Amino acid sequence: MKKVGVAILGLGVVGGGTYKILTENKEYFKRTQNIDLTVESVLELNRERALSLGCDESIIASSIEEVLTNPNVDIVVEVIGGVTVAKNFVIKALKSGKSVVTSNKELFAKFWPELEEEAKKRNVGLFFEASCVGGVPIIRTLQEGMQGNNIKSIKGIINGTTNYILTKMAYEGVSYDVALKEAQSLGYAEANPTADVEGFDATYKLSILSSLAFHTIICIENVYIEGISNVSFTDIAYGKEMGYTLKLLAIGKNTEKGVEVRVHPTFIKSENPLAAVNDSFNAVFIEGDAVGDVMLYGRGAGALPTGSAIVSDVIYAAKHADCYYASFDNSEKGNKATKFVTDFCTKYYLRMSVKDQAGVLTKFTGVFAKNKLSIKEVKQVSYKNGYAEIIITTHECKESALRKTLEKLVDLEEVAKVNACIRIED
Repeated sequence: MKKVGVAILGLGVVGGGTYKILTENKEYFKRTQNIDLTVESVLELNRERALSLGCDESIIASSIEEVLTNPNVDIVVEVIGGVTVAKNFVIKALKSGKSVVTSNKELFAKFWPELEEEAKKRNVGLFFEASCVGGVPIIRTLQEGMQGNNIKSIKGIINGTTNYILTKMAYEGVSYDVALKEAQSLGYAEANPTADVEGFDATYKLSILSSLAFHTIICIENVYIEGISNVSFTDIAYGKEMGYTLKLLAIGKNTEKGVEVRVHPTFIKSENPLAAVNDSFNAVFIEGDAVGDVMLYGRGAGALPTGSAIVSDVIYAAKHADCYYASFDNSEKGNKATKFVTDFCTKYYLRMSVKDQAGVLTKFTGVFAKNKLSIKEVKQVSYKNGYAEIIITTHECKESALRKTLEKLVDLEEVAKVNACIRIED
């Protein structure tokens, strides 16, 4: 039976879950995978934390050098987070000839080419299943399950924090601030939630997933980002009346005009399978030219779900001698031949406050017509203090045309405010 030694860098939530799975399922892995996996070293500054998880004093390392000079360590698991110390440790591990497994989406999205170049030099593995969508096996599905497809699009709910917040707002009618505080109290959101609520976390993941799906490096700079911090319960409620559900979607499309990648709040039809993905769950919808639609669903974060993905990579690394690298030119500058669509086309939902007087409707519909925007529906939803609140939905149009229209609308004397602008995705 093959013996494989594992080191874990960091015993926080995910590191602790990984340690638990590796130790408690040790005999199971021997029986089902024919591998003897042993945690040979852990790097954790809080020794009490390590001891409380059941680590033997002898395996608690005090430095990265101590971990990497341990001859029994074959695979290094990085679950520290961040991009400074983590990057330094991962580079050192690769240079020492150890395969690396990481859950660090920010590190991977920002430095994937550099890390892979180092791994190639040493002919060691670099695995990152846990970097995207927690315990859902999306990376391996794209790498090894859908090679027979030219993937047309990938759409998903890939941040559990924002999905939890939007679910609370939709079903309990609470404000964004109240929902965020509850997410923080449950540990779904950090004390500083910016990475989640402003869309950066989803952007890192979309960068990785769309690169794999479309076989070209897609840097985070290519992704349009908009978070949920300005989302109002009012719009969620109006959307529901119109048959829509609001989600923070990560959208990647590979079209004849080029690659389109964006993260933003999106109205989707309530019968769309993604609309039923609630709380902290994640889901990814993939469209292949041969297989059609495939949807993966599960927990997108947490000690054991993410630990599950990490251990899956550990087992894969232990069982496969050949290292798997990107199927495309994975360079820091990207592939110059790849075209990106920045002026994307979609439908829009607008909510505006306008003066309740004759001729207003004619005036702002004229603005739409001048910018070649086709209105699908106009409805008045409330009236207060001489102002009417109206909702407009458009047919599909370019983002640039919509922006020009909004600029003209806010200049109209009759328009008090454009309260919301939300994209609609079929």
